[in-house]
Amino acid sequence: MSVFVIAEAGVNHNGSVERALAMIDCAADAGADAVKFQTFHADALVSRGAAKAEYQVRATGDEESQLEMVRALELDEAAHRQLVAHCRARGIEFMSTPFDPESVALLVSLGVSRLKIPSGEITNPLLLRAVAATALPLIMSTGMSTLDEIEAALAVTGARERVTLLHCTTEYPAPIGEVNLRAMATMAARFGLPVGYSDHTEGIVVASAAVALGAVVIEKHFTLDRGLPGPDHKASLEPSELRAMVAAIRAVERALGRVEKAPTPSEVKNLVVARKSLVAARAIRRGERFTPENLTTKRPGSGISAMRYDEWLGREADRDYEADELIRV
Repeated sequence: MSVFVIAEAGVNHNGSVERALAMIDCAADAGADAVKFQTFHADALVSRGAAKAEYQVRATGDEESQLEMVRALELDEAAHRQLVAHCRARGIEFMSTPFDPESVALLVSLGVSRLKIPSGEITNPLLLRAVAATALPLIMSTGMSTLDEIEAALAVTGARERVTLLHCTTEYPAPIGEVNLRAMATMAARFGLPVGYSDHTEGIVVASAAVALGAVVIEKHFTLDRGLPGPDHKASLEPSELRAMVAAIRAVERALGRVEKAPTPSEVKNLVVARKSLVAARAIRRGERFTPENLTTKRPGSGISAMRYDEWLGREADRDYEADELIRV
């Protein structure tokens, strides 16, 4: 099964429908399977006194509150319908992360194929129950979570069999030393569920490594321009980088290949050239015994395998050999 690549537009449209439509084009051109936005009502998401995260302050300053910042990034139902229609026209799946039950209902009405539970909502039973009630496949991001918290969230949904877990480090950008990709294997063993990776690191290396370790879903933020104002742009890929990431993931998929170890079709033609055969180290007369002094191994591998060297020591030559001549049966 091919890795499902989600190009995370998030709120990098900065509240502009035109930029959001352009981001759909970017994701489709890059070869992503889905482009994902965020669906929320700012007043249901953030209280008036909520502070910004450090990375949000670094990116946007502290003149406005988190609520004011989020309000400017909200897309209404009409905008969502435009995005869905454009995704359909471009042949890419529309996805969005809901942050409240009303947003869940909107996305269901738009005909989404799956729902994403963000890391920050994994301890919110109101949202967990709302998404579980849809009967849609669920992708649950687990940034900031312990194994016990993941277990509790799965129990609240009551929909374990429909969940794919995403390992994640919730920082923007995420420090390489805190990525802990091996945790994917721990999660897979603990929960018996498919596991992917939501990548907040800079560049594309870690996402590719996650695929090599078995990630079935990769999610990555992207932007049309990292220099744009907004909380997530600086930790996002630009269009050329997004294309490179998708290409790298597909290359890793091909490289993973089969579990069997055997010569591949392209290797077989090189066997004769690269391997060695038994060869006369010097002239050998008929009846003379093969010894370390007169028997050696050299390319090509078209004669008796060099692995039979010990077996041939002490045998009598049944014919004359010139120096450098392959030994024959």
